[in-house]
Amino acid sequence: MQPLRVGTALSALLTRGGAACSHAASTCTVAGLSAPSSGNPTSSADACTAPLATPGQSAVPAQPLTGLAAGSTPGHGRTLWPLAAAPLQPRVAKGHVRYMGTTSNLDEAAQASGLSKPTVSEDVLARVKDHGLIHTAGLIGGKWADVASDKSTFEVRNPATGAVIATLPRMRADETRAAIAAAHAVLPQWRDLPARERAAILRKWHDLIQEHKADIAALMTLECGKPTAEALAEIASGAASVDWFSGEAVRVCGDVLEPPLRDRRMLVLKQPVGVVGAITPWNFPMSMITRKVAPALAAGCTVVLKPAELTPLTAIALAELAERAGLPDGCLNLVMGDAAAIGHELVSSDTVRKLGFTGSTAVGRLLAAGAGQGVKRISLELGGNAPVLVFEDADLELAAKGIVASALRNAGQTCICANRVFVHDKVYDKLAEAVTALTSKLKVGDGSEAGVTLGPLITPAALEKVTGHVTDAVSKGAKLLLGGSRPELPPPLQGGNFFAPTVIGEATIDMRCFKEETFGPLIPLFRFSDDDEAVLLANTTEYGLAAYFYTRDLARAWRVAEKLEYGMIGLNEVAITSEVAPFGGVKASGLGREQSKYGLAEFLDVKYVCMGLGYAPTGAGP
Repeated sequence: MQPLRVGTALSALLTRGGAACSHAASTCTVAGLSAPSSGNPTSSADACTAPLATPGQSAVPAQPLTGLAAGSTPGHGRTLWPLAAAPLQPRVAKGHVRYMGTTSNLDEAAQASGLSKPTVSEDVLARVKDHGLIHTAGLIGGKWADVASDKSTFEVRNPATGAVIATLPRMRADETRAAIAAAHAVLPQWRDLPARERAAILRKWHDLIQEHKADIAALMTLECGKPTAEALAEIASGAASVDWFSGEAVRVCGDVLEPPLRDRRMLVLKQPVGVVGAITPWNFPMSMITRKVAPALAAGCTVVLKPAELTPLTAIALAELAERAGLPDGCLNLVMGDAAAIGHELVSSDTVRKLGFTGSTAVGRLLAAGAGQGVKRISLELGGNAPVLVFEDADLELAAKGIVASALRNAGQTCICANRVFVHDKVYDKLAEAVTALTSKLKVGDGSEAGVTLGPLITPAALEKVTGHVTDAVSKGAKLLLGGSRPELPPPLQGGNFFAPTVIGEATIDMRCFKEETFGPLIPLFRFSDDDEAVLLANTTEYGLAAYFYTRDLARAWRVAEKLEYGMIGLNEVAITSEVAPFGGVKASGLGREQSKYGLAEFLDVKYVCMGLGYAPTGAGP
């Protein structure tokens, strides 16, 4: 096998946080594996073409970092844990917090560079009451670092208006290695802290998230566009994950095995994997973080988090609240900016023993290949293209409400939203009428405005993809039942990425909306005539994340649930996610599970201990 090269493909695919790809495709090859890549006109990320580091080597020479604590030298390589860890010291406030455009902390070289300085807009400051949640910096070893090693920056935009709301340091390999080193340095102490003490910190983090939910929701709506009600619902879900795993922290149990010989005792221990790299998407900028970070911390791992560059402000606020909760320095580190460089370091570092990623299948395949070369654990939550099956005996009112709620949540930008709706011939017309009527009642606009139920798409490229799917379907004979174009909105929303909620009828399998995940506010309605055809249509995809169906027939419910090739099934229900239930898919939709006791197991190694008692197996034991 040739050395894995994380090149133009990873640069393009990872740049925007790994969610659904919607740009023009090109081709990349990683260790013989081809994957589509997407260009990003707003990114200036350089291609990272160096081979992954071999054990004990650094892929990129370390450079001095601005704004980092003394002694936080970046580095690769695995260090043995000490047998006895030094006690954790109470966290003290330190580092730089900069907002409102001030430059007091910038060194002279940065000020003279002519590059944009990290800052946030007045709009952000006006909507967020606690300005302490706003940092124009990443977090490394408990210190807020607001200048990248090369002093470059990137912009965060409000998708509802296109306006720049923040300029943040574009971190790269140097900062990532420093974050990994910080996470590794504190690992023995955090691992050895009694589980009840780790749980108490997580519970405090949960409480602080709930106390600041209005501010977090404001940040979330500003940077990803979702309506305030949806943002608050996501915060409730994300906080519930923290609460759940705070309880699970004290329930990590090993086992005692019955030995085959009298002079043996056999034990099974569960221990934290080690340093975890977490890469999260933009569409759920809060809950995708907590469902990775909370179980890792509960298990005794430390974390290097890379949030999506489109939505870093929510992640920064969460990190600040974790610090306030008393999380020791270095347990949670946050780096953002050059996605390819950061991803390369997380994949190639021997110190990082586990990766968690939510995003596109194309990026997931590249990361899995890199993790395989380093023989490290990886959890992947990837593409969806979820089907909904409506059988002739279904409760049509319930089905219509579920379809609209699922398909148009977050403007259709969810990995488990209804992408393809298959309806039995006998009830097709009634269901189409009901879905169209409900969809027509949605209000499109700025998510912060009262009454708005559908916000913008995240980027112009996402808008272009939805437009392409609708145009393709209509050109191939689909009937446009509702929407199909950009809505007319007042300034400044005319510059936003809005698309009217759209329903198309008589969709067929040759259309792009059948083959591809739209990731936008489109509901395509397909016909089927019997159960076998419905299941065949639903399973005709490389993905296998979530599927839904509506029926009142108990026997059919069992048959269909067992035949659908998906990791999660909703029967007469679309709100299926919960912190107590395993979340994940099969086929090209990913590996591993998040949430629940199964999600916690992803961060634990199983160790077997065999103890000899010192007497012969056939002799008389004590």
